[in-house]
Amino acid sequence: QVQLVESGGGLVQAGGSLRLSCTASGSTTSIGDMGWYRQAPGKQRELVATVARDGSTTYAESVEGRFTASRDTAKNTMFLQMNSLKPEDTAVYLCKAQRRFWPVRDYWGQGTQVTVSS
Repeated sequence: QVQLVESGGGLVQAGGSLRLSCTASGSTTSIGDMGWYRQAPGKQRELVATVARDGSTTYAESVEGRFTASRDTAKNTMFLQMNSLKPEDTAVYLCKAQRRFWPVRDYWGQGTQVTVSS
């Protein structure tokens, strides 16, 4: 089993920055790819960024150039640096870790609230 805990959310003005962290515990050697998702009220959960085990990243078009995802495997932590925040970035941000061995499954954190005021 893997447990994920997000932190770093908060209230920020438009144009500001926040850095989210997602710390894993438990069977951390079983973790493969990880990702950041977000869910705004009344909207579907959407993928924000992925970080593969080798550190390679992908981003949603809406955050490309503003957000940077990374991970420190030794510390079992993934980060999301968010710059130039916009009101439409307001959402609960959740991290996901995928088990890399059979049976493959996803683990989710509880999320951290990010609110961007205009």
